[in-house]
Amino acid sequence: MIQASNVPVSLDALLPENESLFRREITRTLGVKTSAITEVKLLKRSIDARKKSNVHGVVTVAVELAEGADPRPVKGVAVKAYEPPEPLSIPHVEPTGLRPVVVGAGPAGLFCALYLARAGLRPLVVERGASVDERVEIVEAFNAGAPLDTRTNIQFGEGGAGTFSDGKLNTGIKSPHIRHVLEAFVEAGAPEDILVDAKPHIGTDLLVGVVRNLRRAIEEAGGEVRFLTRLDGLVLEGGAADRPGVADAVDEVGGEDGEARVTAVRLVDERTGAAEVFATDCVVLACGHSARDTFQMVCEAGADMARKPFAVGVRIEHPQAFVDARQYHLRPDRKRPEQLPAARYSVTTTIRDRGVHSFCMCPGGFIVPAATENDEVVVNGMSLARRDSPFANAGFVVSVHPEDTESFRREHGVLAGVAYQKALETASSRAGGGMQKAPAQKVEDFLNGRVSSSLLPTSYHPGITSHPLHELLPGEIVWRMREGLRQFDHKWRGFAGASAQLIGCETRTSSPVRIPRDPATLEHPGLEGLYPCGEGAGYAGGIVSAALDGRRCAEAMARQMSR
Repeated sequence: MIQASNVPVSLDALLPENESLFRREITRTLGVKTSAITEVKLLKRSIDARKKSNVHGVVTVAVELAEGADPRPVKGVAVKAYEPPEPLSIPHVEPTGLRPVVVGAGPAGLFCALYLARAGLRPLVVERGASVDERVEIVEAFNAGAPLDTRTNIQFGEGGAGTFSDGKLNTGIKSPHIRHVLEAFVEAGAPEDILVDAKPHIGTDLLVGVVRNLRRAIEEAGGEVRFLTRLDGLVLEGGAADRPGVADAVDEVGGEDGEARVTAVRLVDERTGAAEVFATDCVVLACGHSARDTFQMVCEAGADMARKPFAVGVRIEHPQAFVDARQYHLRPDRKRPEQLPAARYSVTTTIRDRGVHSFCMCPGGFIVPAATENDEVVVNGMSLARRDSPFANAGFVVSVHPEDTESFRREHGVLAGVAYQKALETASSRAGGGMQKAPAQKVEDFLNGRVSSSLLPTSYHPGITSHPLHELLPGEIVWRMREGLRQFDHKWRGFAGASAQLIGCETRTSSPVRIPRDPATLEHPGLEGLYPCGEGAGYAGGIVSAALDGRRCAEAMARQMSR
């Protein structure tokens, strides 16, 4: 069997009902007779829309050739021997007595727990928010005008922040285990298309069922999941644990007090207030980027943390038809062909040593409220599997480095970035006028320093209030955003045009802290038995990368527990 990559095919050939056309085009590209191909397996597909006159599909396929067939592929097509992916292998580990605890049921926590459970280690997963089904009801009630539930919301609850997002599964990292993550999603009910799409996504409506099934798989393998259960503290012995009071917040990795050990965790039932001390010597901290009280708790336990870069800005919204027309070279009055997905984009530049870029682009999506406290307005993006909203949105953000948050450091120490985010979120709430209304401004007015006298239609359901975002955001963010918008509009006419609108603020792009870990053991260097994991700990940036990091931590923990 051979593998052929970079194979061009027509858009019609990508339709499921045109399998015979697909096979003919593969045959023609490989320069063999139709009878010479006994099997064609699609491995990867994407859309090439770089040329206006030639929008087409590009695929990678595995092909079984009849004996004696000699492929002569067209120029640009690469052919090699096909190597099927290695199946996932999880070695059994004999439990030592104490069960590992996984804090957080986002992708990092779920995939960590799934590995540990299948290894025979019976993990306990604690999630501060509700189960995914209850979470959906709470979020829908919030969207209908109910008060924000600070325990269960778009950020907190089973599945993590990714459950109410676009459900993107593409990642910039390289790992042979990416396919294992995708296969686990398919096993849990995700469409098989994610195994072949170059930029796969699931969508919030399908993610709910996938997340539920992942949890059931953990339970069936011997794990336990507790919802509305919050990590309230770490019980330690030795080293920094012997220090009284609150630890000083520092930026340096590594401690001076010797190594402490985790001996238990303090858990609180959010429904009853009942507290429990659960004995364990292995804790995976997969709490997500919005668990600010957990960051504070880890700091107070004496564990070293470091400030790290993140990004803040706004959501930029366009009509999806505009994005389709630009990306697929369509006439304004022409509807996107059904073979083509809702078009997406990615823009990036560097202005005075700070990145300016789009983030979490949601084609055919919605802007959603993503606050975790009642005095905040935070916006994020999501989309359904169909991606059929008339709007497209993306984060439009500027990098923030640790030195940019110095004014918050004296009071907040290593959590200065958290305080920086919080200040913008509370300012956005005041500017929006309450009830989760968000401040907004037409892009043209933002560029010219004007208050928008009227606003454009939006997908953001709580509503928007005209406000000068150039006065709300820090000056060093504003001028970089303006320059970035002008650059992108020069390359892509209309990006900063009359149909574009900004809605603020987008602050939860990534964690503003990193909890250090040993590169070999993945344990915190000064806290034996603590495994910082995923996006909240500063080691991932998206669903798949978080899931992969969860698996890495599980492997490291299993090795430690098998000694």
